[in-house]
Amino acid sequence: MRALVAAPSTLLIAALLAAGCAAGPPDAAGTTAPSVAASTAVAAPGTALATGTAGPFSPTDIAWLQLTVAMAERVLPVLDLVPARTTDPAWRRLAAQIETTERANLAVSRRLLGDSGAPATNPHEGHDMPGMIGADELAALRSSTGKAFQRLFAGHLRAHLTQAVRIAGAEQRGGVHPETTALAAAVVRRGTTDLARLDRAGPDGRRAGQAA
Repeated sequence: MRALVAAPSTLLIAALLAAGCAAGPPDAAGTTAPSVAASTAVAAPGTALATGTAGPFSPTDIAWLQLTVAMAERVLPVLDLVPARTTDPAWRRLAAQIETTERANLAVSRRLLGDSGAPATNPHEGHDMPGMIGADELAALRSSTGKAFQRLFAGHLRAHLTQAVRIAGAEQRGGVHPETTALAAAVVRRGTTDLARLDRAGPDGRRAGQAA
């Protein structure tokens, strides 16, 4: 099992504690930013919020958007492998549908981060956390084909979707920016549907893609 690493550059919502990011970044004065627990009080009077084009962004909103971007950037190269690694049309269709959703979510997440004024850099670069495919796992996928690839792919995709739904649910409960929480709700809905389709697929893909 890969070791989890602590992200040094973002406030994180409480549900992300298990993802290996327990503390916030140092601020400009060199002190440590509020911990995960502090993010539950981001809407309290006196709490600083970043202002965007559609209202304020809390640290919870920004942390979720940053992690969503990082996770999408990890899963897209995996989805791109599918056409060359399996001839099964059901798996190809499933991957194409999920890729379309991931790219759309990534575009919206990046735009919202821009609106929030958060840094454009990825604070999770190089971190291996639940739901993120690491370099070794990507190499293993690239060296496999057919049913062996499908089994590996299914496992990594399930882990990604499960974590994405989990943290999006936390953003729904703890976020304050309307468009960001709406995106989180969409991630939960679509991710739950995709997980159900993946569960019905089985390890060999014979039933993949039957449910829309």
